[in-house]
Amino acid sequence: MTPRPITAADPGSVRVVIVTMDSHLAAAVDRAQRTLERSIPGLKISLHAAADWELDPASLQRCKDDIAKGDIILANMLFMEDHIRAVLPDLQARRDHCDAMIGCLSAGEVIKLTRLGSFSMNGEPGGAMALLKRLRGSSKDKKQSSGESQMAMLRRIPKILRFIPGPAQDVRAYFLTLQYWLAGSEENVVNMVRYLVDRYADGERKGLRGTLKAQPPMVYPDVGLYHPALPQRMTEKLSDLPVKGTRGRVGVLVMRSYLLAGNTAHYDGVLAALEARGLDVVPAFATGLDARPAVEKFFQQNGRVTVDAVVSLTGFSLVGGPAYNDAKAAEEMLAGLDVPYLAAHAVEFQSLEQWGASERGLMPIEQTIMVAIPELDGSTGPMVFGGRSDGTGEACIGCHRRCVLPKGDAERNMHVCIDRADMLAARVEKLVMLRRSRRAERKLAIVLFNFPPNSGATGSAAFLSVFASLYNTLKSLKEAGYTVDVPASVDALREQIITGNAAAHGSIANVVAKIPADTHVRRQNWLKEIEGQWGAAPGRAQSDGQSIFVLGAQYGNVLVAIQPAFGYEGDPMRLLFEKSFAPTHAFAAFYRYLREDFGAHALLHYGTHGALEFMPGKQAGMSGSSWPDRLIGDMPNFYLYAANNPSEGTIAKRRSAATLISYLTPPISAAGLYRGLLDLKASIERWRGLEPEADAEREQLLPVIQAQAAQVELAPAEPEWTFADGESHVAKLWASVLELEYTLIPNGLHVVGEPMTAGERLDLLKAAAEARSDYHPADTTLEAIVAGARPEDALARTTRDKRPEAVEAVRAMCELNRLLSEEHELGALVHALDGRFVRPAPSGDLIRTPAILPTGRNLHGFDPFRIPSTFAMADGTRQTNRLLERYRLDGNPLPETVALVLWGTDNLKTEGGPIAQALALMGAKPRFDSYGRLCGADLIPLEQLGRPRIDAVVTLSGIFRDLLPLQTKLLAEAAWLAATADEPAEMNYVRAHALAYMQAKGVDMETAALRVFSNADGAYGANVNQLIEEGTWQDGDELAETYSRRKSFAYSRTGKPEQQSALLESVLSNVKLAYQNLESVEVGITTIDHYFDTLGGISRAVRRASGNDVPVYIGDQTRGEGLVRSLSEQVALETRTRTLNPKWYEGMLKHGYEGVRQIEAQVTNTLGWSATTGQVAPWVYHQITETFVLDPEMRERLAALNPTASAKVANRLLEAHERNYWTPEPGVLEALRNAGADLEDRLEGVGVEVAA
Repeated sequence: MTPRPITAADPGSVRVVIVTMDSHLAAAVDRAQRTLERSIPGLKISLHAAADWELDPASLQRCKDDIAKGDIILANMLFMEDHIRAVLPDLQARRDHCDAMIGCLSAGEVIKLTRLGSFSMNGEPGGAMALLKRLRGSSKDKKQSSGESQMAMLRRIPKILRFIPGPAQDVRAYFLTLQYWLAGSEENVVNMVRYLVDRYADGERKGLRGTLKAQPPMVYPDVGLYHPALPQRMTEKLSDLPVKGTRGRVGVLVMRSYLLAGNTAHYDGVLAALEARGLDVVPAFATGLDARPAVEKFFQQNGRVTVDAVVSLTGFSLVGGPAYNDAKAAEEMLAGLDVPYLAAHAVEFQSLEQWGASERGLMPIEQTIMVAIPELDGSTGPMVFGGRSDGTGEACIGCHRRCVLPKGDAERNMHVCIDRADMLAARVEKLVMLRRSRRAERKLAIVLFNFPPNSGATGSAAFLSVFASLYNTLKSLKEAGYTVDVPASVDALREQIITGNAAAHGSIANVVAKIPADTHVRRQNWLKEIEGQWGAAPGRAQSDGQSIFVLGAQYGNVLVAIQPAFGYEGDPMRLLFEKSFAPTHAFAAFYRYLREDFGAHALLHYGTHGALEFMPGKQAGMSGSSWPDRLIGDMPNFYLYAANNPSEGTIAKRRSAATLISYLTPPISAAGLYRGLLDLKASIERWRGLEPEADAEREQLLPVIQAQAAQVELAPAEPEWTFADGESHVAKLWASVLELEYTLIPNGLHVVGEPMTAGERLDLLKAAAEARSDYHPADTTLEAIVAGARPEDALARTTRDKRPEAVEAVRAMCELNRLLSEEHELGALVHALDGRFVRPAPSGDLIRTPAILPTGRNLHGFDPFRIPSTFAMADGTRQTNRLLERYRLDGNPLPETVALVLWGTDNLKTEGGPIAQALALMGAKPRFDSYGRLCGADLIPLEQLGRPRIDAVVTLSGIFRDLLPLQTKLLAEAAWLAATADEPAEMNYVRAHALAYMQAKGVDMETAALRVFSNADGAYGANVNQLIEEGTWQDGDELAETYSRRKSFAYSRTGKPEQQSALLESVLSNVKLAYQNLESVEVGITTIDHYFDTLGGISRAVRRASGNDVPVYIGDQTRGEGLVRSLSEQVALETRTRTLNPKWYEGMLKHGYEGVRQIEAQVTNTLGWSATTGQVAPWVYHQITETFVLDPEMRERLAALNPTASAKVANRLLEAHERNYWTPEPGVLEALRNAGADLEDRLEGVGVEVAA
């Protein structure tokens, strides 16, 4: 019998409130509302998506208002703590006053709010809860069930309970509600509401009970196929799918919830774009958040893979969702398919229009869940493909199309982004074509880099001997069946690329092709934007005025091409996202040439790193207006990348759709001693070996030791040491000598295709063994391992220790030795270029993270939800205590303010160690939710901290900000909590300084508490290193101003930046010391210019703000227990163990041209520290001059290998003198000038590397 319709005025009107994470079922709910109004005219159903709340606070208030008046409330998919905290008090307040509350598929605190009649999940003992536990059974020894089996259980339980009277019927109602909602079609939503109202309506609505007929939940396939052309849109038979393509088959994973809700326009657009390119699509779905059943059933048949690529449109991990993920299980499934795997996503936490207009692109939570987590599976090419409209009817400005989506859109329907869907389809097509092409016919463009330009750096990459590696790569490709003309030798290859016809064209390298200016004008889609920045085509860069040069050389079907300069002298990272910036004519023409004229099937960017991924555009979630996306287009992009660089590698993945193929960093060994240091050690050993009564001999030896130490700048020559203090002086010298001898340094550069030698493996095993925290195998054990002994035999030969940790450590060393003795990278390159799956791999330093082996895999970072880890927090606290103790030992009181520099790379490698140090200074810790995911900060009580909270001014690299947005918010929240804590000012320097700034400037606490600084959204670097590189700056204040202007954007608890120049100046004026961690063994502070750009830059800005020089410290945790050195100590250590050490520079010079470039970089970066801190001792420049410039044989050697870089060494030393960093004796200065002039003359005569 149909119930009598009630009117809106009837007391039986009911409000149903649904609070969920997203709007997947919004359309189904809206349609259900209209259907139900026929029988319940007064019914109001409201669905509130937590994803809307951050950008639309008014929507949160509407949700709260509806909860306060709700009669039946369903809380679903509330996993994120921000979402839970926002409404949990409202739900708790309403729980006992509404007719029913259902918490499902959410965090425990939400599920516990469930109240259905006599069934309550608040933990109180009762028959219903006891029954539920019996039905659930024990979870011991059970693997997590798949979504398919969980749904089967969900359907089975109501049948079991149907005939059990009493409380069991309320338990049954809970499971029926889950059935209705998880199969959330319009029909199921209608019947769910009918069922709940019919059973639980109460109070003035009680008359509705028993009047509403609800049909049982409609059952849909748990695993099936979808296509908009199907009569019922869903099927379980592959044969039902329309076959629309013959060029390849693509498996597409979609979410069942969207299909059941009939909200599929975003999927339909992607499927249409794929089919328009002649591809056959297999759109599959699985219940829950484990897609493996769909993959197993529809993407393979009888053990044979039936698809050429897989594209996930779910926005989640292959196995898991917002609450958990199983990356290892996903990797194994994808490796079994061995086809490209792309993870695309619809924007869920903002509208398409908001994304299109945003400089940031994806929001922090979107970037974490939809990009970072799928990368752990091995996904590539992250791309937005759709989303919801804001309903304003305004055009989306994400690309040139300016699409206008329907105005209003009350059902919150999904829409496809046509531009992105087309690009996604184009990239999938090219990957399929790459996979199906014959190697002999396949064209490959290998891209080399040239940074900094005009510096003898053509073909350079971090830690990589590029030309030797490239030569091995060409040979490997030829052996694999590619059409390649391999040069006669590495030297011939280098000569053909760098010299060739360069002199005839006045270029920096061989000209392999010319692009006429009119061709460029006719075929360049974005000419107007380029000309707005660089003037009329063809521009001045890499041009003769009539055409644009493409530099490099062609070897059959392989083109080795040199990426043009970024456009400014300097690192591209420093200039990323300048608002009006566009690539040069040469840069834009280069990629169009590779794609259209050369017709590359794929690109291989060769080494760490180039400029493409640092071109202007969104930080993540590229749109059609983002330059990296425009330039790479649809070309498959593979990137040979250093295994120890997760942060910049991730930028390449997310901004240029790169699949990374990792390469090993150079061998590591102890620095050893040389020349005067060996003599000094011998004298100290003689002192230490004397009998106690041999005072006379000691007294004669002491001045010799002092003179030897003075000769190598380890002690002053005067005043003469007294015998009474001799033992103390010698002991300190002994410690210094041992530190120099055993400091780890990189030994040369890595060559792809050449495994480590036995000696190199032994050195590295010793370092790795020392880094272990459990057991340190003896050197003799390691020697046996390198000689080929099995773990048990190696252990038995050298020790009787059979403890489990000893056996495990030796087995680990054996496995490390095995992997190092094998070549993995060339095979991985060939495998990837065949269009196959590249397994994911962690990144890090080899001695601390052996899991980076084997190389040749697709690097990813750490799970952002787990940073900082528990270990990192404990370690960070210890290192912070070391820093404070070192500052005290240097004669200082507890600092009120410390300036820290945080990078993305070292935090990804250490699971957030430097983040933990910043938190420890403030007396804060991370807060994790019930799923172990980072969700905020808490303060450590002062009585537990045991000292005042120190004001930490945290400056982030732009890459940190991009890759770790949750951690950026964490640090900002920690500072805010400290500033607002009700604590005495003398025990809380954060609060004291914030209150003082509030009073002085009249601002609110939210502003005064800001302590996390970086660049503006989308900008990178401080530009201090650019000024140093160019050598055109006038004084230190210019460097300070450049730094402050670039780094004055404060990031709040929302993660959004706001320029706060006055605040930055104020907090810097209070800084007492500056600090940064060493990034790795391979990279010292004189190895790359980013260190002095950031730490040096902030030190110079502090000096300007406070009027004082402050000490600068370096934390070294690269091996064993951490320690803290002053900057001058660190520079001296690296100068002795690297720059002046024959073991280091001979290791570099065996790589010829590239090795000289590495030496020049050490000198330039040393000068950068002088410029920013003034804490480089003059002897450093004097000894560098003697070693590399005044020695005629060495000078001739460097000039022959790389005339440009060798001339630059001399010029940097002269610049250091002119800026008063050292004062050479007149004879030395004259000899330096003459040598510099000689090198310049040679450079002009050679005619190579002359700027165009």
